[in-house]
Amino acid sequence: MTENGSESLPFEPPEQESIRLREENARLRRLLAVHGIPIPQLAPENPPPAKTVGTTQPADKGERARKRIALFRSLFRGREDVYARRWEKDDSGSGYAPAAVKDWKAINRSRPEERKKVDQKTRRLLPMTDAVIENHLLGKETVGVYPLLPDETCWFLAVDFDKKTWEYDSQAFVETCQELSVPAALERSRSGKGGHIWIFFDRALSAITARKLGCVILTRTMERRHQVGLDSYDRFFPNQDTMPKGGLGNLIALPLQFAPRKSGNSVFIDSDFHPYPDQWQFLSTIRRVPADTAEEIVAEAQRKGDLIGVRMSIVDDEDVQDPWTLPPSRKRRERPIEGPLPRSVQIVRANLVYVEKKDLPPAMV
Repeated sequence: MTENGSESLPFEPPEQESIRLREENARLRRLLAVHGIPIPQLAPENPPPAKTVGTTQPADKGERARKRIALFRSLFRGREDVYARRWEKDDSGSGYAPAAVKDWKAINRSRPEERKKVDQKTRRLLPMTDAVIENHLLGKETVGVYPLLPDETCWFLAVDFDKKTWEYDSQAFVETCQELSVPAALERSRSGKGGHIWIFFDRALSAITARKLGCVILTRTMERRHQVGLDSYDRFFPNQDTMPKGGLGNLIALPLQFAPRKSGNSVFIDSDFHPYPDQWQFLSTIRRVPADTAEEIVAEAQRKGDLIGVRMSIVDDEDVQDPWTLPPSRKRRERPIEGPLPRSVQIVRANLVYVEKKDLPPAMV
């Protein structure tokens, strides 16, 4: 007891308290997600006053629209000679297909089993243009981009998360990006039941290097927080290292889709999963990863044996094998386990061996 009669309490440094609270917040979010309970979206108690743009605003709406389209295309940059258009039918659901002018006469003259091949040979693919992006943003059509370029490079890496724990897992992935100094932006998907993490490069990067970078971040995320499974991780975009013969590779739907935006979906969100109030202002602040930096991160992981193998996909396959199920690129070097470590661990030997996980660091679990 101290002189004033109160018992002294251990002091917790602010940075440790911050880490502990973030971990607790993430744990509670995961519990809510697992049990299907929606996570409350609370507005900030004291929202900052709206900033006046003043003289930096373009003189007219046309000029502002042109600047926004240019910004959008500079970030979500894929093949310029083709784009994907979303289709919907009452009897057969929905999907995406390359936007093209079709030769219906040639298609209808061909035998049923050859029509798909004839369609691919005779169609005229439509290029990505400013008008296409404008239509997308205005809701006249919903557009997707093919990220894998003909020379097997890409301007961005997108990581797709879905299922119940997408928020928890995507948040952990973004935290790993921050630790590696890799800028990343999180978008809530069209359905609102998943998310895309976008990583942009300052120049076109080889697709295999971009996908390896994604594998490095996934591996580090699991090492850092053992609670994070890969249940919600779906795939990378580009989905292939090399261009499929006669194909275009997998597409990814572009964000800021008109109708879903009204429900707070297909928009970029902050660490509390609230949409940024000004999506265009946020997009203008996104930093691109220097391609040299991405290559250095991958090379360092390869030297340490920390890189999971990436399959060289040669087909446009929706069921491509998940990267974490592939054999390691080389034997992993065990890392030292970071503390603090408990003085003792309770182990119960019965029909199985039970180990109490309390106080164990993630790397030991």
